[in-house]
Amino acid sequence: DFLQEGEPTSARCDDFAVLKRKGCPEEDIQNPRGSKAHLKDNPITNRTKGVPMDPSNTTQIRPQQLILKLRRGEPQTFNLTFRRAEDYPIDLYYLMDLSYSMKDDLENVKSLGTALMEEIKNITSDFQIGFGSFIDKPVMPFFSTTTGKFINLCSNGQDCTSPFSYKNVLSLTSNGSLFNELVGKQQISGNLDSPEGGFDAIMQVAVCGEHIGWRNVTRLLVFSTDAGFHFAGDGKLGGIVLPNDGKCHMQDNMYTMSHYYDYPSISHLVQKLTENNIQTIFAVTEEFQPIYKELKNLIPKSAVGTLSSNSSNVIQLIIDSYNSLSSELILENSKLSEGVTINYTSFCKNGVIRTGENGRKCSNISIGDLVEFEISVTAHKCPKKDQTESIKIKPLGFNEEVKILLEFICKCNCQELATPNSTECHFGNGTFECGACRCNDGRIGKQCECSTEEVSSEDMDAQCRKENSSEICSNNGDCICGKCVCKKRKNPNVLYTGKYCECDNFNCDRSNGLICGGNGVCECRVCNCSLGFSGSACDCSTDNQTCMTSNNQLCNGRGICECGRCKCTDPKFHGQTCEMCQTCLGVCEEHKECVQCRAFQKGEKQEECDSQCSHFNLTMVDSRDKLPQLGQEDALTHCIEKDEDDCWFYYTYSVNSNSEVRVHVVRDPECPSGPEIVPIVVGVVATVVLIGLSLCCLYGSL
Repeated sequence: DFLQEGEPTSARCDDFAVLKRKGCPEEDIQNPRGSKAHLKDNPITNRTKGVPMDPSNTTQIRPQQLILKLRRGEPQTFNLTFRRAEDYPIDLYYLMDLSYSMKDDLENVKSLGTALMEEIKNITSDFQIGFGSFIDKPVMPFFSTTTGKFINLCSNGQDCTSPFSYKNVLSLTSNGSLFNELVGKQQISGNLDSPEGGFDAIMQVAVCGEHIGWRNVTRLLVFSTDAGFHFAGDGKLGGIVLPNDGKCHMQDNMYTMSHYYDYPSISHLVQKLTENNIQTIFAVTEEFQPIYKELKNLIPKSAVGTLSSNSSNVIQLIIDSYNSLSSELILENSKLSEGVTINYTSFCKNGVIRTGENGRKCSNISIGDLVEFEISVTAHKCPKKDQTESIKIKPLGFNEEVKILLEFICKCNCQELATPNSTECHFGNGTFECGACRCNDGRIGKQCECSTEEVSSEDMDAQCRKENSSEICSNNGDCICGKCVCKKRKNPNVLYTGKYCECDNFNCDRSNGLICGGNGVCECRVCNCSLGFSGSACDCSTDNQTCMTSNNQLCNGRGICECGRCKCTDPKFHGQTCEMCQTCLGVCEEHKECVQCRAFQKGEKQEECDSQCSHFNLTMVDSRDKLPQLGQEDALTHCIEKDEDDCWFYYTYSVNSNSEVRVHVVRDPECPSGPEIVPIVVGVVATVVLIGLSLCCLYGSL
C-alpha cells in the first residue's frame, strides 16, 4: 500500500529522504552502504643501522591489502602511506651499444664495475651490476650479409666481432672485478645504418628476469648509445613483419629471434618495463639528447643524461640520474573494470597538495620522508558478471603494491528474503520480494493477477481511459492488466500519478520561477499552499503586517490588504500603504496644521497636537536648500504654506519603504517686513516742492 495509484513499482526506489517524506517507515527502507576493511596492514619498516636488510621483509608502503564494498555512486576512500627505506638494495644492468662508433666508450666502461661499486656505497651496501651489449638485427639492410663482411664488418684492418642483436655478457653480480674482466674482452662491431636495435635489447632485459638475475629490489637499466633507435614497423625493411611478442627468447645468452620478430613499439616497452619495475637511464651523447628526452616523456620513471664523447662521465651520470629517479614517486594502478573510477590526492613534502592526474605524484622526496595519498574508488554501475574484482596500485620502480578487492553492492538485502510463488502475488503467480510482486512468465499486473493470454488488449485499454477521452492513461503511462502504470521521468522527484495518470507534481502555477512560489506543494496540478500563503501559485502572503502603517492603520484607511500588499480603493492614492497622492492638491494642506503645531507651536491644532499629530518624524533644517530633494527620499512632496501672521513656512512630506512618514521643516518662516516712514515722508515733501517750483517757473515765463 506504499505506492500511490498509477505509480510504477520502480517508484519504491528513491532518495532516502524522499521515501521518508512519502511515509515509508525508516526501518522498512533498504539502504545498504559501502564499507572498507584492511586485510593486510603491516607497519612501514624502521631500519636499524648496521643490520643487514632483507628486501622480502621490508615494507615501504601500507596498507598492503584491503577490501572495498562499493555501492554505485558512493566513493570509498582510504589513505596510502609510503616511505623510502634507507640502504635499499640496487640491481644495475648496463646495456651498451657496441657499434663501431662506440669504440672509445668501451675502453672507459671496462673499469666501470669496481669504480661504480665504490661510488654506490654511499647509497647502498647491497649492490649488483650486470652487462649486456646490442647492435642491430643481423639482416639486410641493417647489416651487410656478404660472406666476408658478415664475419668482420669493420674496415681499415680493425678486428670486429660478428654482428648480433643482443647479448647478455654478464648477469647481475656483486663481483665488480668479474664485470671489468668480461667487459674487457668485448669487441665492437659495425652495421650499415645509424639507428640501432636497442629496443630489442631493452625488451629482452625486461622480460628475461631469470637470465639477467633481477631481484625484487630497485632495478636500474642504463642504456648507453650515441645513435637513435629502430622501433615497430622498421623490421619490414628487412622482411620482418611479425609484431614483437614481448617474450623471452634467450639461448646461450643470445637473443635468437631478432630475425623473426619486429622491433617492439614504445608503448610495448613501457608496458614491460612497468610490469617488471625497471627504471631506465638513457646515457646518450649531446647530439641525440632531444629525441631521447621525448622518449623519456613517454616512459614513466626514466631519466636522460648527457654522455661525454668517450663515456668518461658515466659514473657521475648514473649517480645523478638515480638520485633524480628516486626523488620522485608516481603511483600507477592496474586496468580498471568498466564503470569503476579512481581519484588521487597527494600530500607531499613541505605541505604541497596535488589533485587530479598530478595527485598520483610527489617530487623532491628524500630517504625517510613520509608521503601520504588519499585514494577514492567509485563504482558508477554494477558489473555484468562477477561481483568481485581486484585492482593493484603500485609505486613505479618498486616491487611493492597494494591489492584492493572490490565487492559490488548491487542488490537490497530484502531480495535474499524473497518468497517464490507467494500468495501475495495472486495465488502464487509471482515472487514476493521487497514489498512487491515479480511476476512469473506469462503473468502481468501489480499482483500478477492477469494472464497475457486471457485478457484482450481492448478490454484492458477501456479501463485505462477517462470518460469522454480517447487517451490511454492520459498519454502519461502504459495500460497493464487494465490499470495505468504511469511513466517515470528522468528526474525521480517529478511524478505522474492518479488512476489515469492525469495528475503530476510539476504543472502548477509558478512564481519567481518556482513551482507554487516555493511556498507549497504541487498536487495533481493544483498548489497546496503552506500555512501563511494563498493564491494559485502560493505567492500571496496572508500576513497583513506589511499593510499596516506606523499609526496602526490598515493601508491608511484608503484600501484593503491583498497578498501582503495594499490595494487602494481611492484611485487618487497609491504607494505601499496608500499614503501617496501626487495629483492631490490637499497633501500639503492636509498636514499644514500638524506641521505648524509641532514645528512652531501655533495653529489650530496647537491644543491637540500630541494626540493628533504624532504620526510623523519631524526634522528641522536651517534653510530651504537643506530640504531633501527628489531622489533623496521616497514619495517626496515639497510644500509652502502661509500662517495667520502672513508668514510663509516651507516643508517636505515623504514616506519611505517602511511606511514611515518623515517631515522636514525650514526652521525660520519668511515674514513680510513693515513700511519705512522717513523715506516716504521725504519723498512726498520733495515731490510737493518740485511741483511748486515747476509751477512758479511756468508762471514767470508767461
